[in-house]
Amino acid sequence: MLEVRSVRKNFDGFMAVADANLSVSKGDVVAVIGPNGAGKTTLFHLITGQLAPDRGEILFKGESIAGLPPHAICRRGISRSYQVVNIFNRLTVFENVQIAVLSRRGKTFNLFGRARSMAVDETMEILASVGMADRADRVSGALSHGDQKVLEIAIALGNRPELLILDEPTAGMSPEETAVALALMRRLSEDMGITILFCEHDMSMVFSIARTLMVMQQGSTLIQGSPEAVRNDHRVQEAYLGEGDACSV
Repeated sequence: MLEVRSVRKNFDGFMAVADANLSVSKGDVVAVIGPNGAGKTTLFHLITGQLAPDRGEILFKGESIAGLPPHAICRRGISRSYQVVNIFNRLTVFENVQIAVLSRRGKTFNLFGRARSMAVDETMEILASVGMADRADRVSGALSHGDQKVLEIAIALGNRPELLILDEPTAGMSPEETAVALALMRRLSEDMGITILFCEHDMSMVFSIARTLMVMQQGSTLIQGSPEAVRNDHRVQEAYLGEGDACSV
């Protein structure tokens, strides 16, 4: 579904992504891991159009998307969430997701429509799928951090993505909130058939859900493979996990 081939991104002499290679198959759950500054978020920016690569190829379903604007990539079937929650704090939970649905339907510029009555069923179905139907009328800014992260995923689902990219989906969450987020990711993958690509620092979370791992170091891909292959790779143990950590996850 997604192929990243020898991608590079330089910022005024700083090589944020030096030689990134990534393959994501349809239906897979792929984690990108690596220490802070490894280039994970920059890679996601390149895939989703926030940045254009200096070199390399990015293919989605066999077609190049490198350098396309974010809205064009979104319409092709890729949605994402961010490290820092990106929602409309003053709108309700329902309205946040409804906007995404209307945007996909091309109705965001229908200024004379009765927006409240539009796309109600689909919006509520999405909220139910992430367990937030009972909070539809809550103001988004009043939600807990964990619920805001889940809401952001619901907004991403408004685009009906084939590939969902999550940037540290459990960052800042309590153990209880993390468990909810993990259960949601499993439902999205197993029940809804959405392909998931995510990055995360919590290794116990990564190894509990990812079917494939890609490890980045200093902007380059170190290895991509099964969790077991990554766990046992001496380069990963030395560069990131450490001997003790590799055995404990």
